[in-house]
Amino acid sequence: MRFFHLSDLHIGLKLINRDLREDQEYIFDQITDYVKKEAPQALVIAGDIYDKAVPSAEAVEVFDHLIEELTKAAPEMTIMIISGNHDSGPRINCFRNVLSRQNVHMIGIPPKTEEEFIEKVILQDAYGNVNFYLLPFVKPSMVKEITGTDENGNNLSYDETIHRLIEREKINQDQRNILVSHQFYLPVGKTAEDVERMDSEIRTVGNIDEISADILEKFDYAALGHIHKPMKVGKETFRYCGTPLACSVSEAEQQKGILMVDIFEKENQPEVTVLPLNPLRQVRVIKGKLEEVLKQGCEDYVTVILTDKVDLDVIDMQDRLRLAFPKLLEIRREGLRNAVTEMQMEEQKFLDPFELCCAFLQDTDEVEKELLMDVIHTVQEVK
Repeated sequence: MRFFHLSDLHIGLKLINRDLREDQEYIFDQITDYVKKEAPQALVIAGDIYDKAVPSAEAVEVFDHLIEELTKAAPEMTIMIISGNHDSGPRINCFRNVLSRQNVHMIGIPPKTEEEFIEKVILQDAYGNVNFYLLPFVKPSMVKEITGTDENGNNLSYDETIHRLIEREKINQDQRNILVSHQFYLPVGKTAEDVERMDSEIRTVGNIDEISADILEKFDYAALGHIHKPMKVGKETFRYCGTPLACSVSEAEQQKGILMVDIFEKENQPEVTVLPLNPLRQVRVIKGKLEEVLKQGCEDYVTVILTDKVDLDVIDMQDRLRLAFPKLLEIRREGLRNAVTEMQMEEQKFLDPFELCCAFLQDTDEVEKELLMDVIHTVQEVK
């Protein structure tokens, strides 16, 4: 059996103040072309369909078009989708039973009662059953009626919650089993600090959402979402495929792709092939003196870091850079504490809370930025 693994579409995302709809549609067309060419039996989207819990009408339209094109490209293909931490579980769960009859399984809500279990989709090939366990993003509070609480009545940790939730499943180890999940899994023996995270990811204070990847050993393949950079979780067959398109400047010039997974007999390890995705425009960081930078003009999304040690005419600099880089994201000055350009001041109303705080605080180091991001993301999650 062959299936595609992708995740973290983040439809509706804005890169600083740039609308990425055209760029996302360009990437989705490539995914559809791969479906036509490689003929997978199934396609998995491991969470974060949208960038916001309440997506815009335009974002819903883009997702609707993607599913329409995928089903046209491969009418017999089974599509399996779970909600991520950016999505609204109840919204993703809407029409779940109706869509499942059309080979589209959209699972937004995890099991919540003792009678409910993780949604399982069973597909078949020449070697028998392949069981896909579809586990949407879980917070401990969502499933405490199943997993219980600690001796003081408090919610369990993320790690204990996911372990208990999966361990109650009757997984037939004689068959091939696939987990589709959107959580922060840590390779055994690693710490959260060992994992490179992107600026576009929501992180919790103290990394309380980390989960030991030992629970993944129950599965032949783990199709994971949440981490935006492609990553293996201790084994070749436990994978984050990453975002199909750069979602932040920290992902500048990363090679994005989707994963094609071929599964054979139970005794053989699945084969994983990366299918590269080439963006309409790259996300780039260009650093140097103003005159050097201007010579590299392009149509990409660009963050410019100027290293000039002398004062520059702000208006002239801004105009020249905008002319050289029509998709300019931002201008930074290296080494000048008070060098917040008029362009940045003008565009601050478009910044997200993290970027706005950084602009106000100015020269924050990496440790301070990480602490600030944790605080903001935790507040947003509580809201």
